[in-house]
Amino acid sequence: MKKKMMAFLLVAAMSAMSLTGCGEKQEEVYNVGICQLVEHAALDAATQGFQDALKDKLGDKVKFNLQNAQGEQTTAATICNGFVSDGVDLILANATSPLQAAAAATTSIPVLGTSVTDYATALELSGWTGTTGRNISGTSDLAPIAEQEDMLVELFPDVKQVGLLYCSAEANSLYQVELFGAALDEDGIAYKTYPIADTNEVQAVTTAAAGECDVLYIPTDNTLASVTETVYNVVGPAKIPVIAGEEGICGGCGVATLSISYYDLGYTTGEMAYEILEGGADISIMEVRFAPNVTKKYNEKICAELGITVPEGYVAIELPQE
Repeated sequence: MKKKMMAFLLVAAMSAMSLTGCGEKQEEVYNVGICQLVEHAALDAATQGFQDALKDKLGDKVKFNLQNAQGEQTTAATICNGFVSDGVDLILANATSPLQAAAAATTSIPVLGTSVTDYATALELSGWTGTTGRNISGTSDLAPIAEQEDMLVELFPDVKQVGLLYCSAEANSLYQVELFGAALDEDGIAYKTYPIADTNEVQAVTTAAAGECDVLYIPTDNTLASVTETVYNVVGPAKIPVIAGEEGICGGCGVATLSISYYDLGYTTGEMAYEILEGGADISIMEVRFAPNVTKKYNEKICAELGITVPEGYVAIELPQE
């Protein structure tokens, strides 16, 4: 009799536990895969801003799997395919190559890009209206190119020829160079393009550009952003100023830039992710968003070395202490 009573009580207890468990709703945790092209200040800041936004809104309800492609398109593809196999809830593609890799890896998992200049170019879309019409949206780091060219003319009104230095493997870099060239054409300023295939060509191509031009322009280019010291080692001794497309490049080898905050850009992307994950927003009709503000900034150290007097309205870049 005691055995039967004990068995009955055990069954009753298990049933009560089961009912209690059924009544409790398990809190959902979102798994987000982050593929960043390469480590440098701008992309690092965008990733941090993205993570901070989701942590601010979701707390412990979000987990990140951050992986770096080390500048390799094939590695980015492997990473994104791995995210798809793992069944992540959303992918952040930080830079153009990861965006292209994520687009090739999935047509169903939401993909948000950041630090991408032009989505139409990156995804080969025609008739661009601001949305992709598929599982992709995000934020653009495109600063007003015409205003960048205006800044070059403001600082160097007597310039004879401008060298446009960029990585030919980055479609968005070419896009910016074409826009910058068009702005130079309008002002009647001669220019020459200097494409590099990879980091191995940076020193030789930069040396050629510095020997033929008065001023160089470098767009928001991830390859060149990772080797600004190499660029500076050429342009510094040659006394050739560089106008940069973003603050990280300017801090390494430039004199001035029209800067956006990549942290803020990433944070905006994180807010978009929250709208998708928690709000059920339709990513296919989410318009690509841009940095809300741009700021004229200058590299005080390099400007002093070159004897450049910066007009009012520029803000000094905070350089790391040596």
